[in-house]
Amino acid sequence: RMETDCNPMELPNNTGFEEDSDYTDFEGTEVKDMRLEAEAVVNDVLFAVSNMFVSKTLPCAEDVAYINVETRERNRYCLELTEAGLRVVAYDFDKTDDRLQTPYHETVYSLLDSLSPAYREVFGNALLQRLEALKKESQS
Repeated sequence: RMETDCNPMELPNNTGFEEDSDYTDFEGTEVKDMRLEAEAVVNDVLFAVSNMFVSKTLPCAEDVAYINVETRERNRYCLELTEAGLRVVAYDFDKTDDRLQTPYHETVYSLLDSLSPAYREVFGNALLQRLEALKKESQS
């Protein structure tokens, strides 16, 4: 069982579902736990940025999570992750600025691509290396 930094009082305890089961809403469609989604986002691109982690101070919920990222250019951002996608909500860790009206990005790749040329280069190189490795595998 994974530990989270969420306050248990924030989570509904009357869902009637087993702890391990997928969250579902009343129509029977799946609801994502955004904190788990945020952890997956971080694990996916951590290699291509200087630092990235799910915020421990901003509130997490089923529908929103916050991710702090520092690009290789040393710029810091706080990202909001919702069903709508990811967007920058502040230019520092663990902050939100309601005046910021930044666009949503469908993927973390798209968002980081727009923020960090160094990310784009590292990610592109990793992709090329992977393709080379696959090419060698298929030739042997």
